[in-house]
Amino acid sequence: MNFSGRVALITGAGNGLGRVYALQFAERGAAVVVNDLGGDMKGGGASSRPADQVVNEIRSKGGRAVANYDSVEFGERLVATAIKSFGRIDIVVNNAGILRDKSFARISDEDWDIIHKVHMLGAFKVTRAAWPYMKEQKYGKVIMVSSPSGIYGNFGQANYSAAKLGLVGLSNTLAKEGAKYNIHCNAIAPTAGSRLLATVMPQDMIDALKPEYISPLVLYLTHESCEETGGLFELAAGWISKNRWQNSAGAFVAKKNLETGEVHMTPEDVRDSWDQITDFSNPEYRTSQAEFQPKLMSCIEALQTGKFPTSDSGFTWSYTERDVILYALGSGCSTTQESHLKFLFELSEDFSVLPTFAVLVAFTGADVHLNKETTGIDIDPTKILHGEQYLEVYKPLATAGSLTTKGEVVDVVDKGSGAVIISELTSYDAEGEKVAFNQLITFVVGAGGFGGKRSSDKAYSTQKPPSRSADSVLEERTSIDQAAIYRLSGDRNPLHLDPSFAAMGGFDKPILHGLCSMAFASRHILKQYADDDVSKFKAMKVRFAKPVVPGQTIRTSMWQEGNRIHFESMVPESGNTVITGGYVDLSSVSPRLESSSKL
Repeated sequence: MNFSGRVALITGAGNGLGRVYALQFAERGAAVVVNDLGGDMKGGGASSRPADQVVNEIRSKGGRAVANYDSVEFGERLVATAIKSFGRIDIVVNNAGILRDKSFARISDEDWDIIHKVHMLGAFKVTRAAWPYMKEQKYGKVIMVSSPSGIYGNFGQANYSAAKLGLVGLSNTLAKEGAKYNIHCNAIAPTAGSRLLATVMPQDMIDALKPEYISPLVLYLTHESCEETGGLFELAAGWISKNRWQNSAGAFVAKKNLETGEVHMTPEDVRDSWDQITDFSNPEYRTSQAEFQPKLMSCIEALQTGKFPTSDSGFTWSYTERDVILYALGSGCSTTQESHLKFLFELSEDFSVLPTFAVLVAFTGADVHLNKETTGIDIDPTKILHGEQYLEVYKPLATAGSLTTKGEVVDVVDKGSGAVIISELTSYDAEGEKVAFNQLITFVVGAGGFGGKRSSDKAYSTQKPPSRSADSVLEERTSIDQAAIYRLSGDRNPLHLDPSFAAMGGFDKPILHGLCSMAFASRHILKQYADDDVSKFKAMKVRFAKPVVPGQTIRTSMWQEGNRIHFESMVPESGNTVITGGYVDLSSVSPRLESSSKL
C-alpha cells in the first residue's frame, strides 16, 4: 500500500507508537508532519528534540517530513504546518497522550483537566482544523487512539479512561458526519509497549508488545483502498479484533391494568423482570441509534394503543369504541354513506367492528418475531416489505375489550434477492375463545442467499380470479388525508406521511398503507355481497402488488364463486393493480347491488 501524494499529521510522534506511525507512513511515500511537544509522560516540560529526531530519521532515508512542537490544544497550528509545508492534509492520527494516574478519590481538578485537554480537547482541535480541507478535497482519514481502559475501565485511571472512551464517541459521530464527504474516521484501542504502559505493566511484557504490531492496522485504515468507517478496533501483540456494543434482548416492563386502563411501571416491576433484562443468551448488536428505532416505536405504540408485550412472546391488546371508530375512519368509512353509520357511531343500534380491524393486533405482534433469534437471519428493519396477508375471523369482534395474541415464525424461505418470513398469530378474547387468526408474509430485501429452501407449503396461497368479466365493480376515492388518519390506528411509519422519508424509499409521494387498501376492498365486498353484515365475514387473503397514493381511487373488481368472492384492486389514475389474487370467504352471500357503481 502506497501513500505517495498523501500528507499525514501524527500527534505525539516523537516517541513510541507515534514515532512508528510516522516512520512507516514516510517509508510508504507519505509526507509527514511529526508533532510532539516534547514533554514528559505527565504533561510537564517541552523540547524540540523528540520531533526533530524522528524528522531527521525520515529524511535520512529519503522521506519527506517536517516537525511541529505545538501542544495539540492549538490544533490549528499543527494543521497550518501541514498546509504551509505540503499544501494539503489527508490523514490525521490523534495519538498524543499523557497520564496522571491516581485513584478516583485522589484525582485533583488539574489531573482531570490536563488529561482531557491533551486527549479529548487536543483531538477535537486538531481534527476540527483539518476538517474543512478534507471536506473541500472530498477525502480524509482520521484515527482516534483510544484505549482498553476507555472500553473497560481501569483502576487508578478514571480521568484517562473517561477521555479515551470520549474519543470513541467523537469518532462515531465524525464517521457519520464525514460520510458524504468521503471522510472516514475509526478508533483503535491498542496495547503496546510504551513509556505510558510502563506505569501498569512489567518491562518483559512491554518488550513483547512492539508498536510495530499496532501500526499496520493504522496504515490500512488510513489507506485510500479501505472503506471502513465508524469502527472500534482492539489490538495487541499481532492480534486485532473489532469491538461492538452488545445488548440483551431486554424486556418490556410497563404494565397496564385492563380494568382501569392505567399504565404503571414500578421498581418492583423492574425487579421482577431483572432476569430477562439481563439475559444475554440471545444478544442484539447495533451499529447506530436507528437500529433501535423499530423497538422504540413498538414500545411507544404499546403505551399509546394498549398492545402490551408479555414474557411469552405474546401480548395483550386493549381497545375501546374510540379505537374502533378511528380505524373505520382511516379505512374510508364516511358519514356520507348511511350504511357506514354502524361503523362510526357507538350509539348505533347495530354498532359493529370492521372485520379487518383484527389485522392491527397482528401487525404489531409480527414485529416481535422479526429478529435473528426467531428467523435465523440478519434483518435490516429498513428493508422489510409487507408482501401478503391472510385474515380469518371466527366471530365478530366486540366493540371494546381485550385480545391476547400469541404468534410464531412458521417458515423462512430463501428467494436469493431476499428472504420471505411467514408469521402466524392467533388472538383470543378474555374468555380464552379464539377470535382471529393472521398470517403475514414479509419480504426482507437483501436477506437472501443464505442457502435456505426456495419454497414453503405453509403459506395460504392467493387465487386467480375467474377468466370472465367481473361480476361487480365498486370504486371509491381515497382522501388526501387517508394515510394521516389510518396511521393513528398504529402503523406510524413515516413512509406514509413524510415526503422526504418517502423519497428515501424511492417514492415520489408518501403512500397509503397496504392494509388500508385491503380494508377498502373488504368493505366493497361486504357492501356488494353481505349487506354490510360483518357476521358473514370468514376469511380474506391479499397480495400487495403496488402502493396507492392518498387521493387516488381504489377500484375493486369482484367475481362470485359460491361463498368465495375473488377480487382485484387497481388505481384508475395510474392503471396499476395494487392488490392481486385476493379473495374473501363469506358464510353466506346476499343479493348484490348493481354490478358497477361509485361510492
